[in-house]
Amino acid sequence: MMTGQQPIIILREGTKREKGKGAQANNIMAARAISDAVKSTLGPKGMDKMLVNSMGDVVITNDGATILKEIDVEHPAAKMIVEVAKAQDEACGDGTTTAVILTGELLKTAGELLEQNIHPTVICAGYKLASEKAIEVLNKLAIPIKTNDKPTLRNIAMTSMASKGASSSKEILADVVVESVTSIAEKIDNETVVDLDNIQIQKKQGGSIQDTSIIQGIILDKERVHDGMPKQVKNAKIALVNDALEVKKTEVDAKIEIRDPTQLQAFLDEEETMLKKMVDKVKKSGANVLVCQKGIDDLAQHYLAKEGIYAVRRAKKSDMEKLGKATGGSIVANLESLSPKDLGNAGIVEEKKFGDDKMTFVTDCKNPKAVSILIRGGTEHVIDELERALHDALSVVKLALEDGKMTAGGGSAATAISMALRDYAPSIGGREQMAIEAFANAIEVIPKTLSENAGLDPIDMMLEIRQAHKKGNKYAGIDVMNGKVADMMKNNVIEPLRVSVQEIRAASEAATMILRIDDVIASRGGGGPPGGPGMPPGGPGGMGGMGGMEDY
Repeated sequence: MMTGQQPIIILREGTKREKGKGAQANNIMAARAISDAVKSTLGPKGMDKMLVNSMGDVVITNDGATILKEIDVEHPAAKMIVEVAKAQDEACGDGTTTAVILTGELLKTAGELLEQNIHPTVICAGYKLASEKAIEVLNKLAIPIKTNDKPTLRNIAMTSMASKGASSSKEILADVVVESVTSIAEKIDNETVVDLDNIQIQKKQGGSIQDTSIIQGIILDKERVHDGMPKQVKNAKIALVNDALEVKKTEVDAKIEIRDPTQLQAFLDEEETMLKKMVDKVKKSGANVLVCQKGIDDLAQHYLAKEGIYAVRRAKKSDMEKLGKATGGSIVANLESLSPKDLGNAGIVEEKKFGDDKMTFVTDCKNPKAVSILIRGGTEHVIDELERALHDALSVVKLALEDGKMTAGGGSAATAISMALRDYAPSIGGREQMAIEAFANAIEVIPKTLSENAGLDPIDMMLEIRQAHKKGNKYAGIDVMNGKVADMMKNNVIEPLRVSVQEIRAASEAATMILRIDDVIASRGGGGPPGGPGMPPGGPGGMGGMGGMEDY
């Protein structure tokens, strides 16, 4: 911009700016690139990705959220798609890949409408109407689940794990998942509430996936502090203490002067007496197991061993809280106030050895409100992927219990929504109608991708699945194992209603947000020294904070 030959510089040098159609096309392309990256992992026939970070650490997974978390995304619009996966993971724990693929496809169909000169706000309005209608259709399709219906919950867990590396052992794992979630579920004001923090997951290499088991209690990744202590304590009375069994040091710098040897001996004897008193306090409460969140002095360990008390030190705060819930004990902050009513109960406390590590098992708890899952597997990567599969399965069983509603999987809900939207679009009319139809086309990406990943012909499968829905089979979906269309409810391919609702919400909100962007202004990452003298960091206008976007 020139006025009297004097250029007016508004943006600092090196700032990249993209406007109008170019910016929209670029953002849509970036979003599609991200969704294409995870597309091949969808469904039981989906493949895995091997991700190697800059440190050379390897992650092998097909969990959408994990893949997008591990890859270093540079493009600002692509980062927004990664946020979709994160939000889906936090809200539901599962359905991350679907949410990302759906976002990518919604943007692709919107891109085709933009080329026909349909205004982005019209498309956004159409998408909003379509997503509301889609959620309405889902609610109509939903089937109630009874809280004590374990076979259904087991099928929901198996559907979640079918696409993971652990699918070969999904029956055993589904039992573990349902058992653990139902045992920690609580009724509050006639509503079921499940807090997954009450399920502790411990991983130990060795054995096979089949050896993964649920422990009605807690596993501490700690050994007993002294070899003289019993290895196993039956009918354990457990003291949970958040206090150190050590002689307290003064908070300020203090100097103790000892002038003759007898004084030294008296000083040492007094320390010993103090420690002995602490151990007597534990013994007097009736405890035969002590779990301490802080340190235990060597001498105190000796006295505890003499009294036959099993002790563990430096336990994690989260483990202490779970132990309290599992054993019914209270965590005592001051050893002086320890009384018999603070103690927790467990059938057995014992030390077990796995390879070179020793762990403490607190098991056989009556009606525990916190449980543990011990994951076993051949290698570290197998165990890590198994943990991700279990996280997804635990989350979906939690949602099923809390909401008490489920829908059919295998692309059947997506097809039902797409057909309902095609009927609904003409009633809206105007240009929004085209956006609703575009949404209907986009949501079919789910059954299409499922067929592609299973090596089936997506066009044939789509025609077949639509035909089945037209005939009134509203739960028809793609049976990827047999390569044909089947009733997903009969095949027990089911998922909680909230997963599908969240997928549609997250995808349509992210897509409309990206569509509304028509100008991308990205300043160079710092662009040399941060600012000049007397300038805000990042130079004129202080825009340096947007650094790191220049290389997309």
